[in-house]
Amino acid sequence: MQPLSQNSLPARIAVIATAAIFGLTYSLSAALIALDLAERGLSEGLIGANAAMHAIGVLCMAVLLPPLTAWLGLRRTIIGSLLSAAFLLCLFPALPFVWLWFPLRILLGAASEVLFVLSETWLNALSSEASRARTMGAYTAALSVGFALGPLILSFAGSDGFLPYAIGAGLAAGAAVLVLSPSIAVPAIERPDHGNPLRYMRLAPIAMAATALNAAVETAGLTFLTLYAMSVGWEEAQATQLMTCMMFGAIVLQLPIGWLGDTMDRRKLIILLAVLSAFGALVWPWALDVRWTIYPLLFVWGGLFVGIYTIMLTIIGSRFAGSEIIGIYAGMGVFWGIGALLGPVLAGVGMQATTHGLVVFVALACAAFALAAILLKPASDVA
Repeated sequence: MQPLSQNSLPARIAVIATAAIFGLTYSLSAALIALDLAERGLSEGLIGANAAMHAIGVLCMAVLLPPLTAWLGLRRTIIGSLLSAAFLLCLFPALPFVWLWFPLRILLGAASEVLFVLSETWLNALSSEASRARTMGAYTAALSVGFALGPLILSFAGSDGFLPYAIGAGLAAGAAVLVLSPSIAVPAIERPDHGNPLRYMRLAPIAMAATALNAAVETAGLTFLTLYAMSVGWEEAQATQLMTCMMFGAIVLQLPIGWLGDTMDRRKLIILLAVLSAFGALVWPWALDVRWTIYPLLFVWGGLFVGIYTIMLTIIGSRFAGSEIIGIYAGMGVFWGIGALLGPVLAGVGMQATTHGLVVFVALACAAFALAAILLKPASDVA
């Protein structure tokens, strides 16, 4: 992967837009499809199974993406994925048979994986070591902007009809036009020197675990947080805004968390953030009853949880470069798919067993990651 000029402002704008659109299409589709399926009478288990189809698409594309990008180039691959996401979002309300939504969800997951991996690869080529933590903080903030916009769109447009799907499709198509500009500099992508993904998993096991945690909790939260709040007495419009509040905290708090990542041991910081996230999730049921407390709680919790991924990206970017980092990202893509596959399924089963099943799942997942971060020993000097 060839480095790009550090002054490539149009490229920075394009990669930030790509990251935001990835977050938007993911959060919008997760919450919107879950509400749509619930209105059609499907159980939480089937809704979770549909959300898991997204992860199957991610897993398939994680294997295909390195050679595909080397063949097509980064620009054409990203543009194709943005246009595919726009087209797929339009197909959901156009197809009346719910069973067709399962393969559509697989394809949407594949398109999202392209945006997820290649935006990180692109940004790494634009970053210098001196500003890496701040750059990654801006990147995860852009992701969170996208995640926040999805539920926000739903809170105003509603979940009925074609309109919310069309809004997401229009924004994805607009981002494709931005990346299409010849003034946008993109790196040349090489094939990884090593094709064995197990090698990269051994090099960075905590990175893989952090990616799985991020995917599992975010997928479960985007799918079920609105339904969970509604199950304890919240109206739909108010419930959809809870995820926006959480994502707003994830946006605002990434810069101070990035500053902490430059001033203290990053591995210890990740463990601390995971422990605080586990305890914070356990407070959700009480805060949902005392409604004024849920907003500051979710604001802070969102920042702490997303901060785990921000610091992990900083570590990976500082320790790996060139074709090797593509292998790391591909391995992280596999673990993202695993987490996104298991997250909604386990959370859905938990919610069928108990009203607060989502809380139990999130708390246990964060605690398990904290324990893994303490016990896992990397094969190289990487957290």
